[in-house]
Amino acid sequence: MEASDLLADSEPVLKDWTMKRNCSISPRQFVCFYVSLALFSLAIAFMLVLVGAWLVLPFTGIELLAVGIAFAIYARHAVDYERVRLFQNRLVIEQVSADELTQFEFNPRWVRIEPGATPRDQIKLVSRGQTIMIGQHLAQHRRAQFASELRMWLTRC
Repeated sequence: MEASDLLADSEPVLKDWTMKRNCSISPRQFVCFYVSLALFSLAIAFMLVLVGAWLVLPFTGIELLAVGIAFAIYARHAVDYERVRLFQNRLVIEQVSADELTQFEFNPRWVRIEPGATPRDQIKLVSRGQTIMIGQHLAQHRRAQFASELRMWLTRC
């Protein structure tokens, strides 16, 4: 365990926000769907092979491979999230994308929040020359609301 982890456990969190992707299907349901799709496609392909259309089988394999690759790319990012934790003397931002964790730490007194020019733009956090973008998993209509809420909590520090 690192020193920052020990400090995080003993230091009280003032506010904790977690922003995740809106996934409508669980990983288990996702696998079951793909298996049922593959079985159905292969069943049709084998029936067509029995009546002499043998060329359908390789194209079914290519189709299932392409769909499988697309599903794997989707599944890789299905659990992405952003977590913003405000402590008394620090603001910690964790961003997970495809199992890669990136963590930023700022002094909350020095953070400037810049909401995007349009609702589609992410929220920009600027502190001492370092800029990060957050809010990619928030619905567009919630980004300005989150920016103002974060700004309010930062003024309390």
